[in-house]
Amino acid sequence: MTILVTGAAGFIGMHSILRLLARGERVVGIDNLNDYYSVQLKRDRIAHIEAAGGAFRFIACDFADHQALEAALATEEFDRIVHLGAQAGVRYSIENPRAYAQSNLVGHLNMLEIARGRGVSHMVYASSSSVYGGNDSLPFRVEDRVDHPLSLYAATKKADELISETYAHLYGLPLTGLRFFTVYGPWGRPDMAVWLFTDAILNGRPIAVFNQGAMRRDFTYIDDIITGVVASLDHPPASDGKPKAGGSHSPHAIYNIGNHRSEELGYLIETIEAACGRPAIKDMQPMQPGDVPETFADISAIERDLGFHPTTTIAEGVPRFVRWFRGYHGL
Repeated sequence: MTILVTGAAGFIGMHSILRLLARGERVVGIDNLNDYYSVQLKRDRIAHIEAAGGAFRFIACDFADHQALEAALATEEFDRIVHLGAQAGVRYSIENPRAYAQSNLVGHLNMLEIARGRGVSHMVYASSSSVYGGNDSLPFRVEDRVDHPLSLYAATKKADELISETYAHLYGLPLTGLRFFTVYGPWGRPDMAVWLFTDAILNGRPIAVFNQGAMRRDFTYIDDIITGVVASLDHPPASDGKPKAGGSHSPHAIYNIGNHRSEELGYLIETIEAACGRPAIKDMQPMQPGDVPETFADISAIERDLGFHPTTTIAEGVPRFVRWFRGYHGL
């Protein structure tokens, strides 16, 4: 089987490709290698995939440019798509909203058109826990209304779910949306808390602790996330008119994919301090625009349908990340 993966140079994209290659799949990966964060890190991820061996082909391409996308894939054949590429980041969406409209709206539509035109058997795509916005009913359930996003990023991800529902309904295209909760681990993103805190602590800089530390997150280790991504890919929703996770009667399922644990920010910081062997210098700050005080995933739907059972606590996962971070940066 050949699988197309977008966001191939991204954190979740790289790990997804490695898992697929390890089980013998052929993978075509695309990424535009933009400079939202370190391009060198993205290139290093691609090099890491290539060093692992297996049937992998990388194409530098912006999927938000439909003509470039179609030209890049003109000679490629693939059976399924894992669409992980997106413009990420809640706070950056306030600074640069057009980047989100282009990548997350136009780009998502382009990928749906590729999936429809090629007649792929399934497309799994990245949504986000950010769609829950200001919901105060915890844990967040896929059945919850998500009509009040607190950031443009969240709004684009909710829009992606709605556009996908249309394609599943009109064309019978099997689609699965995954609402990722805070993902961390080796090769992670430099704009995420675990990386930012580790980098600052090891280099003696203050860490920004938002909302005076009164924050909780459902931190999910990358290996668990990838197990869920691959399980989703292997189980396309049926076109049988029966309700799916998320409520669709078309072949479109939506799942929370998290750790089903909401951890205090203070505990995360303590765990990173222990792994780094030194204390953090804390710069207490107010809540940031577009942010939410707590996330907590109800994963009963993905447990029921796909047998997904995350196993990695932050007490296990954080030291693994810190070891990788030290090695990558030679610290």
